[in-house]
Amino acid sequence: MTTPDRNRVQLPGISSRAYEHPADRSALVAMRSLSGFDAVLKRTSGLFSERRLRLMFLASAVRTTDTQFRALYDMGRDSAYILDLHRIPEIYVQQDPKAYAMAIGFDEPFIIVSTGLLDLMDSEELRFVVGHETSHILSGHAVYGTMLAILTRLATRVAWIPLGYIGLRIIVAALEEWQRKAEMSADRGGLLAGQDPDAALRALMKLAGGSRLHEMNIEAFLDQAREYDTAGDVRDGLLKVLNMLGTTHPFAVTRVAELDRWRRDGEYDRVLAGDYPRREDDANARLTDEIKAAANSYRESWAQSQDPFIGVLRDVAEGAVNAGERIFNRFARREN
Repeated sequence: MTTPDRNRVQLPGISSRAYEHPADRSALVAMRSLSGFDAVLKRTSGLFSERRLRLMFLASAVRTTDTQFRALYDMGRDSAYILDLHRIPEIYVQQDPKAYAMAIGFDEPFIIVSTGLLDLMDSEELRFVVGHETSHILSGHAVYGTMLAILTRLATRVAWIPLGYIGLRIIVAALEEWQRKAEMSADRGGLLAGQDPDAALRALMKLAGGSRLHEMNIEAFLDQAREYDTAGDVRDGLLKVLNMLGTTHPFAVTRVAELDRWRRDGEYDRVLAGDYPRREDDANARLTDEIKAAANSYRESWAQSQDPFIGVLRDVAEGAVNAGERIFNRFARREN
């Protein structure tokens, strides 16, 4: 594997825990601790056959190589080099005016990038996006995202059974909340891969406002995030919660604010300086520690939030988090 196009810091042996949001990390540690979980999910997800999907994109999209979309191919190579992936994921370019990218697959994951995204992003912004998708692969998010897709389809099939539907919707809502945190994790991983904070924030802002970058300002966009957080009153806070139902990605202002906060808190610089967990130690990650970290993360976000609705629900939410900690701690003790 050749080196990146400029002097970026390589992160040998980096664990995905280095950049994962605590709520995402705790869920992943819990799922990884269930022996055989991944294998069972792969066997039961026939509708999402990795081989079938790869053949479909091989036939209908353009695979990047050193002779096709060379710049994008190099970005994939560079991201794998920096995040120390032993296999470089294939990248396919798909004709679609909508701007998106996604990582697909279990055993040999690959990345899809739309032409709309290529037209929207400059090279450093695109590098952040490729790093974002590479981080999804390093974390193994595809497995649990597939589980969300399966359960969502199942929920629509049993909608005529009230109790069954309600139960599944609760599970789906929890998985959607996990996936929103997984996107924040991948944003952090994308920043580590690209190592250009301004480009990362620009890329996320462009997903909201499009290509007219000269008409936008990142500080003004961060002001929007602060205004969104404070909301008008309790009614606005409730409407924000309702707007999130059925979504798997955080809103753009939230992603920009969270990524900027993570960088300013010093985590980004610590990782680049070599202070990060190693992959070889993943098996020793303690579920109880990760659950506590996730609970503390939620508590910290509630304490920092100026949303009146969060203030009203803080005590209820705190009780739910405490109950969740007790349940997971009992589970962890039984596993040990």
